[in-house]
Amino acid sequence: MISSLRGTVLSTTATSVVLEVGGVGFSVQVTPDVSLSLRVGAEAFLMTSLVVREDSLSLFGFATAEQLEVFSHLVAVTGVGPKSALGVLAVLSPEEIARAVAADDDAAFRKVSGIGPKTAKLIVVSLTGKLAFVQRTSLVRSPRTQTSVADSVVEALVGLGWSERVAIQAVEDAAASATETELATVPALLRLALASLGPAHSTGGRRP
Repeated sequence: MISSLRGTVLSTTATSVVLEVGGVGFSVQVTPDVSLSLRVGAEAFLMTSLVVREDSLSLFGFATAEQLEVFSHLVAVTGVGPKSALGVLAVLSPEEIARAVAADDDAAFRKVSGIGPKTAKLIVVSLTGKLAFVQRTSLVRSPRTQTSVADSVVEALVGLGWSERVAIQAVEDAAASATETELATVPALLRLALASLGPAHSTGGRRP
């Protein structure tokens, strides 16, 4: 099993790179953003997944452990092959995938070429509870005290009249740009969340 490669970049295309490792060139399929981050002649490191078929051996490369984890789960979904899984990662980041799964939002996956409504729904169902890196990303990657703060802000927004879904999204948006200090206190995070909801909603008006 080839789990990673470190070597010199010999060539790149929009969807693949060739790495020379110990005198051997390995062709690795990657997402466009990974390809663009590599330079011919420079050293590169990729975490890889080897997909074995009856008539081929294909290497897929990733810049982060989160991308590799998502890919591994996606190819286990019925109807999702390795190229389709790579296509999902070309359109959505691991964090966006995690948020879509948590929100039961299969529409996010329908944006990917080759992913139909049934497969998109199956992806959400299949990945629910399986993305371990979610514990290290978004709101839940924060320390327990910060998660508690986020929960309190969500409760406060719901109390002000917003739906739970809207409140959670507002807190996620606020947390994305918040400092560690702001994440640690309810008033600071609440102010940011209200601001993300727009000036019309930060004056105490209730939303239907």
